[in-house]
Amino acid sequence: MTPAPLSTTAQARVDAWTWAVRIFKTRSAAAAACRSGHVRVNGVPVKPAHSLKPGDEIRVRVNGIERIVIVEQLITKRVGAAVAVQCMIDKSPPPPDPQLTALIPRRDRGAGRPTKRERRETDKLLGRDLPRLPGTSAPD
Repeated sequence: MTPAPLSTTAQARVDAWTWAVRIFKTRSAAAAACRSGHVRVNGVPVKPAHSLKPGDEIRVRVNGIERIVIVEQLITKRVGAAVAVQCMIDKSPPPPDPQLTALIPRRDRGAGRPTKRERRETDKLLGRDLPRLPGTSAPD
């Protein structure tokens, strides 16, 4: 089943299109992302009511991952995943390797300031621990 394309003069809003091709789970989430500047069309941040045309490049930041898609076909009704793929060309870079992202140290939210010991461990891990000259005190 192919989606019913809009007429040649019809337009689709960027928030409706990104929701219809399943980039966002809800249209209100798509509109909120547009308002906060996470959606760019041809390199320019856009409002939710921006009109799209085939060939536009859309860059969307969803959950910290950037998706880059090219508009192939304009639709405004939400369609199945198999049909949504036909309406866009996905040029997104591959996601980072989970093993690589697991190595990035993260503090639990609300854990407060790192202790001196934790800061030294972090500096050592990141290679920022410098050898000190004898008789000098450590900088704060």
